Formats: sequence, C-alpha cells, structure tokens
Amino acid sequence: MSMVRLPGLREMINVISRERNLPKHAVQEALQEALLKGYERYRRTLRLDGAHFDEEYFQNFDVELDPDEEGFRVLATKAIVEQVDNPDHQIALLEVQEVAAEAQLGDTVVLDVTPDQQDFGRMAAIQTKQVLAQKLRDQQRRLVQEEFQDLEGTVLQARVLRFERRSVIMAVTSSFGQPEVEAELPKREQLPNDNYRANATFKVFLKRVQEGPYRGPQLLVSRADAGLVVYLFANEVPEIEDEVVRIVAVAREANPPSRHVGPRTKIAVDTLERDVDPVGACIGARGSRIQAVVNELRGEKIDVIRWSPDPATYIANALSPARVDEVRLMNSEERQAHILVHEDQLSLAIGKEGQNVRLAARLTGWKIDIKDINLYDYEAENAKAALEASQREEQYEQYEEEEIDLYEEEEMADEPAIADSADPDISITAAEIKAEEE
Repeated sequence: MSMVRLPGLREMINVISRERNLPKHAVQEALQEALLKGYERYRRTLRLDGAHFDEEYFQNFDVELDPDEEGFRVLATKAIVEQVDNPDHQIALLEVQEVAAEAQLGDTVVLDVTPDQQDFGRMAAIQTKQVLAQKLRDQQRRLVQEEFQDLEGTVLQARVLRFERRSVIMAVTSSFGQPEVEAELPKREQLPNDNYRANATFKVFLKRVQEGPYRGPQLLVSRADAGLVVYLFANEVPEIEDEVVRIVAVAREANPPSRHVGPRTKIAVDTLERDVDPVGACIGARGSRIQAVVNELRGEKIDVIRWSPDPATYIANALSPARVDEVRLMNSEERQAHILVHEDQLSLAIGKEGQNVRLAARLTGWKIDIKDINLYDYEAENAKAALEASQREEQYEQYEEEEIDLYEEEEMADEPAIADSADPDISITAAEIKAEEE
C-alpha cells in the first residue's frame, strides 16, 4: 500500500497534545479530518473529466494515520456493481473477483487511493494546515463542554491569567490533576473590593458553559452571583452540609448602583431542630464562621436572618438591623406591606441609598413601604386599602361576566344543526339564525 510521508508525525502529535491539553486520540482525529479535507482540495484541483464534487461526494473516503511509519493513506469504500458509473464510489464485479472470487454484487470493498507524494500538492497542504487548526479548536471546545457541563452552578478555584478589555481571564480546573482551562470573568460579575492581580487566586461560581462557535473562553464565571455566598456558607457551616440548617433565600447586591454603597447580602436560614439556632450556627463562635465568608468576599457586609412562615415576622427580620414596631400586610394578593418604625430607625430600615429595604424586598418577595409610626394615619390607610379592595372586587366581577358572555357566544356558535322533523334535509344553525336577525 502506498503512503504519503509526514516526517516527524509522532512528535507533532505529542507536541500538539501537550501544548493544547488534548489527548492524543483527539489530536489524531483532528489530523485525520484535516488530511481528508486536504485530499478533497487535491481532487478538486484535478477536475478530472470536468467532474463536479458536492459536499457529500467524499463521504465514502477516509484517512488512515500511521504514526509508526510517519505517514498516512487515503482509503475509499466502494460498492461492487456490474457496470461502473462513478469510479470513486463503485468498482466492477469482474475486477474484484480477480482478487476475491467470493465477491458478489452489492458488497463493498475498501481500496487504497492514496495519491503520490509529489501529487498531493502545495495547495492541499495549506488546506490541511488551515483545517487542522480549526479542528483542534473544535476538539478543545468539545472537551471543555464535556468536562464542565455538569459543573454549572458549582464553585471552582481560579487563578488570574490576564486582562482583556474589562474582563479578567482566569484559569480554572475541574478536578485535581486536570489541565487548566480559561474562563472569563466579565466586569459585571466582578466584586468592587477584589484586587485582580496576575496569579491571584479566587473562588468563582461557574455560571454557564458557552456553546457554539463562541470566540474566546467558553466558561463564564462570577464573583457576584448569590450561589457563591451559598457555597461559602455551606463550606463553613457543618450544619448546612448536614442539612440541619437550610438556606431558604438569598438576596445579594454585589455591584450596587452607586459607588458610595458597598456590596451587601441578606441570607435567610431556618431549621427543624428545636435545639439549634440557625442564625447562631451561621455566625459561629465570636463570628468566626461568617468572618471567613466575609474575608473571601473581601469585606462584603452580610446579614443572616431567621426565616419565618409568617410574612409579617419574616419581613421584620429581613429589615435587620432596624427595629420594626409593626408590619401591616395591606394587600396579600399583590404582596404589599407597610412597615412602621420610629423616626430614629427610619434611615437604618431604609439603608444607605435604599439598599437595606431593597434587599429585604427581594429576599421576602414583598413590596415594602417604610413609614414613620408617629405620622402614620391608620384610618386613612385603612380606608384607602378598603377602596382598593372594592375596586379589585368590581374588576374581578366584571372580568367574570365578560368570560361568561364569551363562553355563551362560543357555545352558540358551536351548537349542532337543528333539523326540521318534517324535512330532515333542511337544517339551520344557531349562528345563521343570529346572522339573519342582524
């Protein structure tokens, strides 16, 4: 069998595998695909008999690599026929029977169609190199997707490599001993207090594995995602890992709208064990556990509050550290609440530039309106709430009436034909009666 020589083939495979962190079999597959494209280019340049090659023409061709002999062969699978119409896809029965007498029509044979070394051509070699580069990139992307797809939503250790525009490019690994893979930390996912210097290490939350022909790192990581806070607490608090304490909700503002306000997180915890204090478990002795989380988040302020099935209690807890005097649930359907506090607690309840009440609202899912208890007009607010409830009731009744009318119209339109017993061939529908009346 003939062969096109590729001096240094074995070493080239080893070098590419090492430099691109790809297994050798993946490099060989990419090289085989590239060489097949190079052979296609070689055949197209020949234009034998003015032949036209469509995209599927070379599907029966394959490339066999031989690293030991440092070369490759081109093989073609051909069908055995009585009369050959296409020599690239077919071979005559008589020709095959000269070598294998048992051959029959409809069988297939694999033949060596490797071109001569000098015939392969410069253009085919250039095509091979271009395709190889693309196939290697595709192999890398496919391996990254397979390796990290199941790790979405988890936390990884990352190291700063370089900076591109406003993004930080980091190196992450999926497990011990695996090669590093590049990940992108966009500006919106960074923490304002982080110092992203070269080779600095951080814990990052893997948000998404990019798919498709996306240029640049496939992995999108975050330091601002609430999932990072959940992971850090689960890592520091054994009761969370043992499911004695559970995290019910998290509201995080890692990048506040104003630079005068620092990052802040509120986290609601609960337990079914009577003798366990979930808030105390998360804070730890002398604040040791929560301090470890704060240190990892570079000084971010964290409020740990007790979750409650009672909305009023839960809202009051969520506004910590402010002292709440009363919680009035004004509209349970639209989840609106009035929070009454004394004047000296107003600024604390609202927070700097509204951050505290904003996070409390996100944590509880209620629209919170902070009121001064000394200026609160109970009668006016009750009357207003009653009027709004009455308006909602009227709107609901009107909506029900419209639904009933629409249903009756549809029923009339769908009524079966009414036949006259005297003349069964004459019939008319309810819709036609209505049209005649109009």
